[in-house]
Order: sequence, then structure tokens, then C-alpha cells
Amino acid sequence: MKAGLGWTLAAVVGLGGLGLAKDAETKGPDAGPARDKFVGSWRLAWMEQPGADGKLVRITDRKGSLIYTRDGRMSVQIQFPESQSSVSNDYVLNGYEASFGTWDVNEEAQTVTRHVEGSVTRGLVGKGLTRAYRFSDGRLTMRSVRPDEHWSVTWERYSR
Repeated sequence: MKAGLGWTLAAVVGLGGLGLAKDAETKGPDAGPARDKFVGSWRLAWMEQPGADGKLVRITDRKGSLIYTRDGRMSVQIQFPESQSSVSNDYVLNGYEASFGTWDVNEEAQTVTRHVEGSVTRGLVGKGLTRAYRFSDGRLTMRSVRPDEHWSVTWERYSR
């Protein structure tokens, strides 16, 4: 009797596992709580920003890494090509962007906020940088919520 109960329990657990696997397969990699989707390491796929004519231009010659940890830490680094090594602005110093800190998600607003603790550009330290986000086809696209910034950054997952 005990052996029969054990096999029945094993079958129920096994079928339940198949159901979960089927749910994950049906919903795809972009399903689940937003916070969980951020966790892991990402590589820069491309950036988009307005060109001289105002139309968005896709930029693919930059290298970057973005990391979100489960315990709420994050870091980002982007290396511009040598031809852009003199680029400096609020985020970039001499063709390099780097910052780290903590992060949180507002799923209702579909935003993620980076709370900058350290940055290659000291003007960002202590600021909260809020970005609208979208997950699609295993990619994460973020853009500024500021009305004066019209860029976006798309990342591809390295690992969870």
C-alpha cells in the first residue's frame, strides 16, 4: 500500500512538473514577474538615438555589459569605439559609460529605476535614473522617461 502511494505521489509530482514546464514553454522567456526578468547579465545589442535629421539611428559599434542581481544590485558599462573616445556628457566620460548601485521596478508603470552610488561621471552619483522598459524576444529595451531624451538601449541576455 505504501509503495502504491509513493508511486502515485511521484506521478502527481511528475505531472505537475510537466505542467509547469508546459506553462513556461507556452508563456515564453518574457513571462513572469518583471523583477525576475531583469536578473542576470546582459550584453549590449544596439543603441538608438536621433540623427541630424531627427530620425532614429541604430548604433551597433559599441560594446557593453549590464548586470542585475537578485539582491537588488546593478552595474552598467558601455565602451564607445575609438573614433568616439572624446564623447562626454551626463552619462559618458571620454567614450566610456559606467555606473553601479541599486535598482527597483515599478511593474505598473513599466519602469526600472537605477539608484546611482558610483559613476564615471560624478554628476550621476546620488541620482535615480528611471527608464521605461520592454521585454521582447529575449531582449530588454530601455529608454529614458525624460521628455528631452530620445534614445533607447537594447540588451541581449548572457545568462540568468
